[in-house]
Amino acid sequence: MYYIVETEKSFNQASINLEAAVVRNGFGVLHIHDLGAALRSKGIAFNEECKIFEVCNPGQAAKVLSTDMRLNMALPCRISVFTEKGKTKIGLIKPAQMLSALSQDPALVQVAKEVEEKTVQMVDEAK
Repeated sequence: MYYIVETEKSFNQASINLEAAVVRNGFGVLHIHDLGAALRSKGIAFNEECKIFEVCNPGQAAKVLSTDMRLNMALPCRISVFTEKGKTKIGLIKPAQMLSALSQDPALVQVAKEVEEKTVQMVDEAK
């Protein structure tokens, strides 16, 4: 269900490289949530880093939404760059498996497979 890779890059470098890979692969970054900073700003002792990139391909999103508007709750795709015990990792929840739990529509299954292929490629490029 998860696709996670470890990288020798720093958290910041992996974040920069992921953002570039998203654009190179025809997606856009809608928002970046800096979860680590948000938790620390609330006074929570959180030593790890975590940025969640909300990424979207408008054409693919439109296909999903025109088939089943309820799936807006599963969009956009999220790819995370995070640290865990001193290691930098990049990962995502696989879109095909996630959407298959929400819909059995063959058209959506195909879109999810295409999106998964691209998002995994982005992670591998950023690694």
